[in-house]
Amino acid sequence: MLVILLESMGSFCSRPQSINKADAEENAQAAEIERRIAQETKAEQHIHKLLLLGAGESGKSTIFKQIKLLFQTGFDEAELRSYTPVIHANVYQTIKILYDGAKELAQNESSSSKYVISPDNKEVGEKLSEIGSRLDYPLLTKEIAQEIKKLWQDAAIQETCSCGNLLQVPDCAQYFMENLERLCEVDYVPTKEDVLYARVRTTGVVEIQFSPVGENRKSGEVYRLYDVGGQRNERRKWIHLFEGVTAIIFCAAISEYDQMLFEDETKNRMMETKELFDWVLKQSCFEKTSFMLFLNKFDIFEKKVQKVPLSVCEWFKDYQPTASGKQEVEHAYEFVKKKFEELYFQSSKPDRVDRVFKIYRTTALDQKLVKKTFKLVDETLRRRNLIEAGLL
Repeated sequence: MLVILLESMGSFCSRPQSINKADAEENAQAAEIERRIAQETKAEQHIHKLLLLGAGESGKSTIFKQIKLLFQTGFDEAELRSYTPVIHANVYQTIKILYDGAKELAQNESSSSKYVISPDNKEVGEKLSEIGSRLDYPLLTKEIAQEIKKLWQDAAIQETCSCGNLLQVPDCAQYFMENLERLCEVDYVPTKEDVLYARVRTTGVVEIQFSPVGENRKSGEVYRLYDVGGQRNERRKWIHLFEGVTAIIFCAAISEYDQMLFEDETKNRMMETKELFDWVLKQSCFEKTSFMLFLNKFDIFEKKVQKVPLSVCEWFKDYQPTASGKQEVEHAYEFVKKKFEELYFQSSKPDRVDRVFKIYRTTALDQKLVKKTFKLVDETLRRRNLIEAGLL
């Protein structure tokens, strides 16, 4: 009995030691977790959040891909290959839009004869239109590519392509049609340029971290850029990203002043962009947020504005052309730029006008221009940070 009692007493005496040891280990683990959280929080403080916004087809995703190519490692072969079915789908979708569009214009337009497909191409046109209606597209073969090329060269299809603003013809149409022979090769691997032209609608949210001056963080800021879908049904996903944003990069496709929305063919794309920009500007969580406005697709704009007057858009109805050629292009661009500037100041409360607002002329497909633009954005935001810190 004495032995049992002593053993029991021993066990009672040793228990606090084991508890203390467990507590110490637990406390050490908790401290380590807290240290890591503090370390990560501190690291996050040096990362500036950029939100890439704009209506559908504004070129946001092309800008996003350019950032990956310019300031990260770019696309490896596996990523490049993953774009093959996307590019082939773009080709099928484009030829279907053009063939179906030609038939529609041939029925409804006063000068309908120029949209009539030649008898030799009608059968192949029907075949390609049927393929373009499928959910899954076959990979391009040399045989199909030859049929697409033949139809593409039909005078009625070329005439229809010039009416692209009426038919939702994608901007990549000309580029991919001119490269058909290369796209249908058995061992085809998309080039970086092919990837930039590839059109796939952004759904959800994608992000990328980069520095416009490379990995040398001493001489440049580190940014985390978020790209979100621009179509109306995607915009509800934006809201949770609105907190803690350093700057909004808003893309406006200025070439689309004569086009209608993909998701609502009664709504002018430029009017939609205007309303969306106005809405974003008025969000209370962006009171101190910098705004970088990218007036995008200037390359298309400068060709179009010499043929299609700006005044076809309700927002630009008071536009008066004053010259021709390059002078007219510059005059038209400055008019559009001023409209956005006026909207910015009208939509910003007096206590918000001190936030940074910059406008950049961009062509998302022009890598040199995108690189130069982001370096300017970086300089602007760094200067803003120094002012807020009282160092300037």
